[in-house]
Parts: sequence; structure tokens; C-alpha cells
Amino acid sequence: MGLSAEQLKTDIDALAAREPAFAAALARAGYPAPRISERGYATLLRTIIGQQVSVAAAQSVWTKLSAALGDLTDPRTIAGHPDEAFRAAGFSRQKTGYARSLAEEVVSGRLDLANLPADDEEAIAALTRVKGIGRWSAEIYLLFAEGRPDIWPAGDLAVQIEVGRILGHAERPSEKLTREIAEPWRPYRGAAAIMTWHHYKVDMAVI
Repeated sequence: MGLSAEQLKTDIDALAAREPAFAAALARAGYPAPRISERGYATLLRTIIGQQVSVAAAQSVWTKLSAALGDLTDPRTIAGHPDEAFRAAGFSRQKTGYARSLAEEVVSGRLDLANLPADDEEAIAALTRVKGIGRWSAEIYLLFAEGRPDIWPAGDLAVQIEVGRILGHAERPSEKLTREIAEPWRPYRGAAAIMTWHHYKVDMAVI
């Protein structure tokens, strides 16, 4: 499970005490709500389904796939159906391959989602061995589904934009710079990421 409301508040308070710019951001936007996903295979499959489509479109595909294939929370379901069933539900050939890769990794035991490495980088490496799961998807999973407190998705565009705004940069920092900026925020970078998304939504509502 993701960071609880209590842990999120504690971590943001610690971050605000360390970084005055985040204290100011907290005063402007308030505390964010927790962002929690279910741990396990189904969440990663939903991540693949949701790539480059809207939330509504992703839910539509999930519903169609469930109707056509059966229990999508069981990775063995994927292996038991031909590619045509996926295409009929709106799945591209590429995403079908990604879904099969994920199911195969889980069924074979090569990817044990109940026992990912404790080291964050090793866990990211284990997840990104699945076709279709990049670093950003792995980081989001570890933050929202496992509640790892120091995950920092520096490649996320909204994180970059809001880090720049919060810290008063004239331009959006690059992924490399965003990663470097956050080094002093360890071990609270997960809370920092959630705070930047929250602040971004507040900024967009004002604009």
C-alpha cells in the first residue's frame, strides 16, 4: 500500500523543516491526499493498459478485457487467449506483447511482486525487466503500491515543472537536475513527489 496519510504528513513536515521553499508550498496548497494503489500484478497490468491513453479509455479497455478474457487479476488468464481477443478489446499489438511479458514474468516466478528487493534501485531493475515497464512506471508502482518513502520519479514532467516553480527556477529543470536537486531531501523524496503533484494541480486550478 502507498504512504498513509499520517506518514505522508510526517514526511512533508520533515521536508518543509529542511527546505523553506517546500514550507511555503505547503502553506499555499495544504497537505495532499494519499495516493494508494493495490500491490501486485493487476496494478502493473493496469499501468500497461493506461499508457498513453486517458483514464476513461483505460477503464473501458479493462472492462472489455475482463468481459472477454475473465479474471485479469490472475496472470494465467493472459496466456490462455489469442491476440485477437486483445485487439477486440482495444489493445494494440505492442501492449498485448507487454501484457504477455508481464504475465510470463509473474507466472514463471522471475518477478515476485510479493518479495521485490528491499533496495529501491534493485526493485526498479527487477520491474523494468518486464517489456513495457520503464523506470517511471516502476517508480510509480513502488511509491503508490508499496509505499516506499524515498522514491523520486524525476522523469515525470509535472514533478520537473513544479520543482522549478516551488524553488523559483526560471526554466523547468531537466531530469538530471531534478534528480540532483532532490538529493538533500532524502529520505522523504516520495512525499516530495506527491507534494509536487498536489501543488501542480493547485497551480493549474489558479491559472
